[in-house]
Amino acid sequence: MKSAVILFPGTNRENDAIAALEQASGVKPQLVWHGETDLPKVDMIMVPGGFSYGDYLRCGAMGANSPIMREVAKAANAGVTVFGVCNGFQILTETGLLPGALMHNASLKFICKRTQLKVESNATNFTSAYETGQVITVPVAHNEGNYFADTDTLDRLEGEGRVAFRYCDEDGVVSDATCLNGSQRNIAGILNEKGNVLGMMPHPENAIDPLHGGVEGSPLFTSIVNSLS
Repeated sequence: MKSAVILFPGTNRENDAIAALEQASGVKPQLVWHGETDLPKVDMIMVPGGFSYGDYLRCGAMGANSPIMREVAKAANAGVTVFGVCNGFQILTETGLLPGALMHNASLKFICKRTQLKVESNATNFTSAYETGQVITVPVAHNEGNYFADTDTLDRLEGEGRVAFRYCDEDGVVSDATCLNGSQRNIAGILNEKGNVLGMMPHPENAIDPLHGGVEGSPLFTSIVNSLS
């Protein structure tokens, strides 16, 4: 599997993304600078976390208007797999590749901790190596992770099976108490209509090594590789 990781000024998770993709595929991804106007021919693109352009104006807004994201959007619309994490998720919503928006956490505080996620379905290219309903533990680190969309959009996401992950407790219970940032319906990750674009706030790329506290993010990258094999 050939992949690319997009790098913006302020990105700080590119090396984690590279490590996760290389571990799963055996091939080191190409790092692509935000100012490039040509995207290498790849099977998969990852937009990693961090603080693109210092989060000025609005998180992800400036990154979404960078030259390379025009090429990423073209690739996504052509069916290439695209995965955005944290700031990458924010950028994907700003480009319109995913619906909704990421707002300030309900607590108005930066959240950096490990949290539980419920896998809503394993019938996607990003979750096939999990079990439906499985609870995984991965880190979060964000200030604007509060997912918002209008009711019609939320209902459509639900009805089309496009909610990939929800915040939950260790037993998989989804409730207001387990929604650490205020996201509507505890949404932690969503898919586009075609199912080839995933955006999520938590960081599975930081849960691929026992020395980092767990490996429950690894199956996501294995799922991507398997879907492209």
